[in-house]
Amino acid sequence: MSILANRLFGRTTVSEFLGNRVVYRNLSLLDSRIPGLDVIREQVGLSPSRIPRKSELDYARVVVHMLRQARYLDAPATEIERLIFVGDTRLNDSTAFDNLCRASGWSGLAFIASENDKLLKVEIIPMEGGGSLYLANRWAVLPDFDRYCAEQGFPIDEATAVVVDLDKTALGARGRNAHVIDQVRVQAVEDTVAKLLGGDFDAAAFRKAYDTLNQVEFHPFTGDNQDYLAYICLILGAGLYDLDDVMVDVGARRLTTFRQFIVGVDERRCDLPSALATIHDGIYTRVKGGDPTPFKAFRRNEYLATVGRMGFMDDSSSVEALLAGEIVITQEVRAQALEWAKRGALLFGLSDKPDEASVPTTEQAQQGYEPIHRTVTHVVGA
Repeated sequence: MSILANRLFGRTTVSEFLGNRVVYRNLSLLDSRIPGLDVIREQVGLSPSRIPRKSELDYARVVVHMLRQARYLDAPATEIERLIFVGDTRLNDSTAFDNLCRASGWSGLAFIASENDKLLKVEIIPMEGGGSLYLANRWAVLPDFDRYCAEQGFPIDEATAVVVDLDKTALGARGRNAHVIDQVRVQAVEDTVAKLLGGDFDAAAFRKAYDTLNQVEFHPFTGDNQDYLAYICLILGAGLYDLDDVMVDVGARRLTTFRQFIVGVDERRCDLPSALATIHDGIYTRVKGGDPTPFKAFRRNEYLATVGRMGFMDDSSSVEALLAGEIVITQEVRAQALEWAKRGALLFGLSDKPDEASVPTTEQAQQGYEPIHRTVTHVVGA
C-alpha cells in the first residue's frame, strides 16, 4: 500500500489514453490500420513463425516499425526523434527501452516506478544504448519526470513516441495494486487445473506445487512461464509425478528444462486419463511448434478472471477496498499520458500478456466482452 493518500478518479478504460494502439504478446496491433507481425516479419528480418519476446532486440525492431507507421498515419510530415518509456520493472522494462533506443536510433528517457513506503527516492542512470532511466519509488512523481525532460531539452511533442507498459503500470500499479494481477493469474491456474482434474483435485497439494515451483530457483526449469507451470501442476495433480521427486531431480540437474519434462510425460501418455491425454496432446504439439503460450485453456480462464476483477466493485467502495480487490487504472499514468497526447506525442501501449489472456474470443465479444484495454474499471491515484 502506498504511504501517499490515494483517491478515486471515477471509471474509464486504458483506451481513453492509448486508443487501440496496444500490442499484446503476439504483436498484432488492435489498430487494424497498422500491419502486425505476420505482415511486417520479412520487413524487419524475422525468421518465419517465431514471436520475439519483449526483452529481445527483434521485438524492439517490430515495435519501432509499428511506431513509425502509426506516426505516419497521424502526422505524415513528422518523423519520430525521441522516445519516452513508462514502466514498472527496472530489469525487464529497462531492457525493452534500451532495445527500442538501439533499434530506432532515437534519444530516449524512461520513467520506471515501483512504489514503496520508504523515503522518496529518485535515481537517474544512463544506459549504454544512449537513453537514461529515471527510477522512482512513487508513481506520483511522474509530473516531476515530465519537468525533468523539459529541463534536459527533451520536448515531448509530435516528434516523440510515448510507450506505456500496461501490466503493473497503466493497470495495477506496482507497489500499489499489482498484487491483484498476481492473484488473478494464480486463481486462473487453480481453476483450470481443478476443472480438468475434477474430483481428483487437491487444493492444498496444488498450492504447494505452484508456490514451490514459482520460485526463482526453479525458473530455469519452468522457463518462468506460467503456461509451463500450470501444465506441471496439472501433471502433478494427476499423480503422474511427485513434487518432491521433481524438486530432487531439478536440484540434481537430472531435470533441467520444461521440454525435457513434457517429453517424459509424453512417454507415459498411456498412464493419463483419456481427457488429460487429449489436453496433453494439444499442449505438447504447441510446445514443439514453438508456441510460448501452449496452455490455451489456462490463458482463456486468465482473461475471464482478469476482466472479472475490473470495475466490478461499487463506486461507493473505499479506495483501500478497490486497491485490495480490483485491478484499477493508475491515475498518474493516465493523467500524464493525456497531457502528452495533448502536446501531440504518439501514445502506444505494450503488454507481454498473451493475446488469449487479453482479448475475448469471437463468441465472448458477441456477448459484450472487450479486450483488457477497453474494459471499464476504476481509476485510483495519489
